[in-house]
Amino acid sequence: MLVRLPGCPGLEVALSVRLAVTLSIKEMVRNAPRFASISAVIALITVLILFLAGLGEGLALGNRQFLERIDGDLLVYQETADLQIAASQFDGSVLASIRRVDGVADLGALAFSSTVVEPLDAAGSDGAEDGAQADGALGGERVALIGVEPGRPGAPPVREGRTFTSLDANEAIFGARAALFTGAEVGDVVTVRSTQGAVDERYDLRVVGIANGQQYQISASILTPLVTFERVRPKADAAVDPRRLLFDVVAVRAADGVPPATLKERLEREVRGVEAVDLVTAYTNVPGYTAQESTVNTQTFFTLIIGVLVVGGFFQIQTLQKVPQIGMLRAIGASGGLIAWATVLQIVFTNLVGVALGALGTAGLAASFPPQVPIEFRPTNVGTAIAGLLIIGPAGGLVALRAALRVEPLTALGLGK
Repeated sequence: MLVRLPGCPGLEVALSVRLAVTLSIKEMVRNAPRFASISAVIALITVLILFLAGLGEGLALGNRQFLERIDGDLLVYQETADLQIAASQFDGSVLASIRRVDGVADLGALAFSSTVVEPLDAAGSDGAEDGAQADGALGGERVALIGVEPGRPGAPPVREGRTFTSLDANEAIFGARAALFTGAEVGDVVTVRSTQGAVDERYDLRVVGIANGQQYQISASILTPLVTFERVRPKADAAVDPRRLLFDVVAVRAADGVPPATLKERLEREVRGVEAVDLVTAYTNVPGYTAQESTVNTQTFFTLIIGVLVVGGFFQIQTLQKVPQIGMLRAIGASGGLIAWATVLQIVFTNLVGVALGALGTAGLAASFPPQVPIEFRPTNVGTAIAGLLIIGPAGGLVALRAALRVEPLTALGLGK
């Protein structure tokens, strides 16, 4: 017989919760296979959602990493480029025009292309060897090639080694992933291979530094001084003079006290044929960035909806199967609050077990993935995903809770009409 305690509502609530915990755990132990199956389903949903979150963050980071870490406030594009870096091109004259604008503290030209870093054991190969033989015999790692001005916005800080000594030095700074993929270390001489006209040429560069991150368009990257970049980048016409610098965009740092929005207006007004945007706008306009983000977010949303429906359906069936037991509890004096607590706690416990198993499974699988897989687990993303997973259990169980509270003792026991 359940005893009520008039005048002691707090103690009555505590006893109800304690009894609800006992009832929930005992039923879960008694029907362990049934609850283990739904926990396994929740674990699989957890693995899927966490990997979607990691994949979404990895793809987004691979697209924006270099651009978001630029030591500047604005990127300046050619006005007709529609904020596409590959479609924007400047020569050196635009740098002087931008430098004269009031409020510009510093600026740096940035150029983007791609190249192949050959294996380190092939660095001494004969540069005259034809490209077809090199491709077949040597292979290599395709990387983004980025040209920067030493000491200017866009030149990365290094975590190992040093920065460039001059604008035309035969030197390279490797991003962390490029160093991981190629095995290059500070002091190594690497060979990059790029097409010049119709022939593959090789160029030796000394690795002088390793920088954190620096991915661009989901590719590991290496950075070179701007003149060196112009010499080694792939070109349709091998006869182009490398001293005539061409670059894609200009990174601009605003002077102290000058809002970036104000500087943007001045640049577009005073420099002909340019468009300036903040770094966030710049990387969200990288081809594929917005499409990837929306696709992964849509998949995550529908996976959560599926989780709510699965959990809700399971507990609704579970509740309907134990209507007589609930009727008996109500007949001997159990309150609606006790029934509610027992139902909710059972849902929460089952969900917690499933999410914990899924998180452990995700950690184990992630450790086995090669570094080339673009998955990035950040605490904020993982925390948000787990919070959503912990919510889907109670959310899905609301239907079951409603059904449990509507049970009439006499009807449940077959004594009512």
